[in-house]
Amino acid sequence: MILDITKLGEDVLRQVAVPVPEVNDEIRQLAEDMFETMIDANGVGLAAPQIGKSIRMFVLIADDDVKRVFINPQIIKTSEEVCDYDEGCLSIPQVYETISRPAKVTVQALNEKGKPFTLEAEGFLARIIQHEYDHLDGILYIDRGDKAFAEKTAEQFRKRAERALEKEKAREAKARKIAAKIAAKEAKKNK
Repeated sequence: MILDITKLGEDVLRQVAVPVPEVNDEIRQLAEDMFETMIDANGVGLAAPQIGKSIRMFVLIADDDVKRVFINPQIIKTSEEVCDYDEGCLSIPQVYETISRPAKVTVQALNEKGKPFTLEAEGFLARIIQHEYDHLDGILYIDRGDKAFAEKTAEQFRKRAERALEKEKAREAKARKIAAKIAAKEAKKNK
């Protein structure tokens, strides 16, 4: 099932997510839904807070096309070597910024079967892991870049949300008007 993706400005994106208490069928289904949502949105990673769930879990498919699920992950090691890359985010669509991150990471987590694993990653895979891991701590990639850019982006999304709310209110008012006209015609016809 394709889920709604939360956008910049929604509170869940700034919360520190809680650990998953048990890896069960519900969590496995959530992982599948997250993959479906991520692929539908042309993403490479998706964290649970991005679909409104404040739990420590993310999924990804890097350039090796392997589906990976990370439940209660912990980054236990990062390299001193860093690299820059233009990052984007499904929760901040069509906004990109060059972000510097460690080139290599070692992460421990549980997979969708509840089995612990350790993964040493570098390159694009390491970057996705760090980006999604940040989501679990309420950190967005724009927080790691230029402060003025982050503030400008947050303001743009706040204004977008306000406009969307105004449009929704106008649509609802129009629907109420139409329903009232139909009801009045029906009442007149039934007299």
